[in-house]
Amino acid sequence: MKTVPFKKSDLEKLIAEHPTPFYIYEEAGIRMSVKRLIGAFSWAPHFKEYFAVKALPNPAILRLLKEEGSGADCSSLPELVLAERAGLSGEDIMFTSNDTPAEEFVKAKALGAVINLDALEHVEYLEAHAGLPEMLSLRYNPGSARGGNAIIGKPEEAKFGMTHSQLMAGYKLAKEKGVKRFGLHTMVASNERHLEYFSDTARMLFDIVREVRDTLGIDIELVNFGGGIGIPYRPEDVEMDIGELGERVRSLYEEYGLAPLRLAMECGRYITGPHGYLITRVRHVKETYRKYAGVDATMADLMRPGMYGAYHHITALGKENLPARDVYDVVGSLCENNDKFAVQRSLPPLEPEDILVVHDAGAHGHAMGFNYNGKLRPAEFLLLPDGSFKMIRRAETMDDLFATLVD
Repeated sequence: MKTVPFKKSDLEKLIAEHPTPFYIYEEAGIRMSVKRLIGAFSWAPHFKEYFAVKALPNPAILRLLKEEGSGADCSSLPELVLAERAGLSGEDIMFTSNDTPAEEFVKAKALGAVINLDALEHVEYLEAHAGLPEMLSLRYNPGSARGGNAIIGKPEEAKFGMTHSQLMAGYKLAKEKGVKRFGLHTMVASNERHLEYFSDTARMLFDIVREVRDTLGIDIELVNFGGGIGIPYRPEDVEMDIGELGERVRSLYEEYGLAPLRLAMECGRYITGPHGYLITRVRHVKETYRKYAGVDATMADLMRPGMYGAYHHITALGKENLPARDVYDVVGSLCENNDKFAVQRSLPPLEPEDILVVHDAGAHGHAMGFNYNGKLRPAEFLLLPDGSFKMIRRAETMDDLFATLVD
């Protein structure tokens, strides 16, 4: 059974001042997750977690993660600026983008970020527009050599990264052009909870480290395994043992004799996903060919269920101990039939004004929001350890929505 870290009475007080929908992120849980990840790899020299800014792009979140030793994984100019505003710079930032405009490379280089190139052609493009940095990382796409998963797709069909031959050519070219330090990166799965997938990825990358050293005389100093660690969205799901993952990678690391190679990850969902909640209220209950619980949030607030059928657990606050004897589609008010948070979900009997908590919404939730039908993006709150709520993003207003219009 999934629980919530706040009391209904406290939430009702918050709702009285700030109408639903809105997001809540639990600070204590976020800190716990990043500590657990970094701790699992504490044996590795200078291990770095680069939090995937795309998952939850809010400076307040980046600042508290910075306090725990995390850096930032950025993929765009605004994400670089967010990291900068959170007090991050230099090699505490890793810039991994694709189809990259010149100004983003310029900003990344100015910040001293580790630039991770997505294409062989970008070596010369980066050189022409920003100049080559002392350190350069390259992104590997293993193609059919590895399987993907439902969210990220098959590697050979993905637009990201370089083939093996392009990777080798990229290192050779960068070395000839004066690059002194090198990194290696891949990202082949998303929301994956099988240990073997990540240990297999580590072995694949360690093989490349050895090959690059033996054939090109280049010592790679940083290997970034990417992110993709999944979370238990369903109550019956089992959380991946992050400690066991750390030990499996440690065993491989020692087998290959890689010290002092630095390791990194760029987890987002694992860090904030389980500690975020979308709060919404039931507006209407409708029955036609099935029952519908219409809520004040929409797919514009959380698009994962509507986009690819992702499961998010839903708690009817105050009705947790009632039997889930009614079956509903939980829907929003967009003019799209996939505007649904749940399809044929068993829940306690629902009534207008009931508060629903959508769980595990702390990653790729608010960040993927949009304004279709003129919906306004919601506020975000941080649940502090003392139980109080701190607003870290206000809700949009109608003025915000019309601010960019030109008559």
